[in-house]
Amino acid sequence: MTITDDFMAALNTAESSGDVSGLLALHADNVTLQNLTDKEWSGTDGAREFWEAYLGNFEDIRSEFTESHEAAGMGVMEWVGTGHLKGGREISYRGVSIIEITDGKVVAFRSYYDSAAFVGPVEAQ
Repeated sequence: MTITDDFMAALNTAESSGDVSGLLALHADNVTLQNLTDKEWSGTDGAREFWEAYLGNFEDIRSEFTESHEAAGMGVMEWVGTGHLKGGREISYRGVSIIEITDGKVVAFRSYYDSAAFVGPVEAQ
């Protein structure tokens, strides 16, 4: 198994249990995390904040990984996330996440996804 495989399994566990500890164990002490915002999270405290905030967006969420590859210290994962946002609205969205790996630990995480899926439909007046 690769670190990318371990990462996908740990994320699925965190999504089903709400416990991010297994996922955090894969992160280096100096990890950086980014998503579509302009904010960057760093270190183990930043990683915990990032992943707990991610899970906090949903009543339930499950990432299905459709493709993955790891080579030369980089892992790439394509996925579809399905579940329910807080408040109950269903969501299904696609994305790609990239991890950089050094000495068996994730030193950087970046995620790019369909942010439009988080915006509710405009209701006719």
